[in-house]
Amino acid sequence: MADFRSQELLYPDLPKGYQLTQDRTPICKGGHVTITTKAGDLDIPLNRIHIEEDAGKSIHLENESDTLVDFNRSGVPLIEIVTEPAIRSSEEAYALLTEIRKLVRYLEICDGNMEEGSMRCDANVSIMLNDAKEYGKKVEVKNMNSIRNVQRAIDHEAERQIALLENNELIVSETRTFDANTGLTHSMRTKEELNDYRYFPDPDLSPLEVSEEWLATIKGSMPPLPRELQQKFISIYKLPPYDAQVLTDSKEVAIYFEEICTHTKNFKAASNWLMGPVKSYLNEHKQEINQLSVKASVLAEVIALIDTGKLNFAVASQKLFPELVKHQQDSPLVLAQKLNLIQDSNSDSISLVVEQIIAEFPLKVSEYKKGKTAILTMFMGEVMKRSKGKADPKVANELLKKKLEE
Repeated sequence: MADFRSQELLYPDLPKGYQLTQDRTPICKGGHVTITTKAGDLDIPLNRIHIEEDAGKSIHLENESDTLVDFNRSGVPLIEIVTEPAIRSSEEAYALLTEIRKLVRYLEICDGNMEEGSMRCDANVSIMLNDAKEYGKKVEVKNMNSIRNVQRAIDHEAERQIALLENNELIVSETRTFDANTGLTHSMRTKEELNDYRYFPDPDLSPLEVSEEWLATIKGSMPPLPRELQQKFISIYKLPPYDAQVLTDSKEVAIYFEEICTHTKNFKAASNWLMGPVKSYLNEHKQEINQLSVKASVLAEVIALIDTGKLNFAVASQKLFPELVKHQQDSPLVLAQKLNLIQDSNSDSISLVVEQIIAEFPLKVSEYKKGKTAILTMFMGEVMKRSKGKADPKVANELLKKKLEE
């Protein structure tokens, strides 16, 4: 495999005047990326993946005749992934970019943030009449700084091209830029029928041979990827597909979940904690999971306290968890005892609260006995409020039903 020089008539954003690229000898041919849409899983075929050096960034200011060039990224190596023309909607494009972003994050290639330019996307959009056999001229759309904006740009461009055909106007093969403020695309330059690039082997670089042994070594060192982990979470931890998908969106969250699972067998509870209280806390404090001071083993202890009836989930998530963040030196049990959060499972003490509530709401009792059993929720709310959340919900529920049905 050899690297080529790509020579253009004018290359203002690469100081040496040409670009190094593997365009003619890509390091990867074929393959696919599996995406999930509302219609189910779909394989998006790839044409190739090649390495080339990045160009600088040309900046065209409004009402200015001069062009500014930012050379900070000029010459930096990048991976370019080219799909086959198999994407049929903006939803599929959105799903593909989301999947690629997860892959580059799992493989620690980059953070995948389009807003910061770590990952970029150019979209080629073309449409086809119902009775046609081939797509029309393609239009390339650039300058989209988020996955959502890629979806918006594709939707707008498809609508624009359809409107042109309906008005008997021609679609020009061109490069257009996307304006995120207006949601519109604008022409940048037309594309020539002949390629403006001239390629020839770079005499200063030695050819690279990719052996099967080297590929096998790389494959053997690959970490589990998102879809592999999804299947593992479903098959080994018996999680619903939705949970598995959410937990594997982030490599760090997936690792944290598996760490919890080494300390508890209640895998669904671990999932519920990460998708519920932990996620809410991290969002509220603008933190990532690797910044959380509560260790996975400690969270597993909290789950054990709930499973054994010493705590209920509401109290543990609302009162104990925030305190665990502040007091890492205390075990969940010790801290729960200090905060007087240990659940009351004593039937006698809970029965006194139940009798008091029933005596205060005779009309509600009458309604319950007439068939409005949903009122039981109101009674349970009163029990939990008066016990300050410490009454065992299971015991309280049984005592309420027994008393109401007397």
